[in-house]
Amino acid sequence: MKNRKLKLFSLLFLLGFSSIYSQYTEVINSNKPGFSESPYSVGTGVYQFESNLFLRNTSIEPTFSVPQSFGFDMLFRTSFLLEKLELNARFSYQKDKVAFKNIFTSDYYTTGFSEFTIGAKYLLYQQEYDDKSKEVRSWKRRMAFDTKRLVPSIAFYAGLNTDFVNDIYKTGSMSPKVGLLLQNNLSDDFNVITNFYYDKIGTDFFEYSYIVTATYTFSHQWSAFFENQTVFQQYQNNTNLGTGLAYLYNENLQINTSARFLLEGQAEGFYAGLGISYRIDSHKDSYKEKNESANTVKDTPISRYNKKEKGFFSRIFGIFTKKKSTRNRATRKRNN
Repeated sequence: MKNRKLKLFSLLFLLGFSSIYSQYTEVINSNKPGFSESPYSVGTGVYQFESNLFLRNTSIEPTFSVPQSFGFDMLFRTSFLLEKLELNARFSYQKDKVAFKNIFTSDYYTTGFSEFTIGAKYLLYQQEYDDKSKEVRSWKRRMAFDTKRLVPSIAFYAGLNTDFVNDIYKTGSMSPKVGLLLQNNLSDDFNVITNFYYDKIGTDFFEYSYIVTATYTFSHQWSAFFENQTVFQQYQNNTNLGTGLAYLYNENLQINTSARFLLEGQAEGFYAGLGISYRIDSHKDSYKEKNESANTVKDTPISRYNKKEKGFFSRIFGIFTKKKSTRNRATRKRNN
């Protein structure tokens, strides 16, 4: 009876341990260079910055349009309450060309924030997959497609558009934004992320949108993405088709580039971006090392090493120190 209780307790402990630490990855888990967002959190104790320098250019539409933008956007992500709960803030600061086309065409330039949104996402369901490598009796079963991969991991997003933006982007008040985030890992090297959003709720500028992103990992360092985003607005629909590359420089730094074809109402154009994603990794496991007397061991070789190697300033100034990743990049939950 005692053995059964011990086995049951051990099983529940392992399941709970797996659930608690399922979000953290040993290499950076970035959404860039895509516009979509993975349902997975960065993990507790992680402070992640995903930046992008971009140029957008389109033809001038009749009447009012913004045919050209050059700017910088940033997504900050962290988690400190629950592993499955991520808090984030997104902003974009840019210089815009505003054009009016009637009989004659005139334009002027303005600078400011086009977006400033704070939000959070929570992982509602995480799909687990069978480890085919442990199947040694049947080659057919080992190579067979795991149908569980057709069922995505699911997260819910809720955010608030602050309206601390340039006049040409104001909606009249702060407004909520909600979304459903899905991810299918169809293989160890290929995943598909799908997002659905309802944005600027309660304003005259409300919009619906979806994003589908397919990512393929070529090696430990390189991956590519293909993406389609469509935004449905009251007076026009905007679509962009994008592709790009991401390079994992080390476990905490990713460099990426992207290009997109834009179709915004009657206007056509392009978008080009160059970005860097960097994280400060202060993640700590909640378990503690005990000695034979069941007392917590505070000073161990591992803790001394972590203090030396993972100090705040060493992480900051070690940003350009290239390290060989301890895990295959394909094990990341989000590769682009």
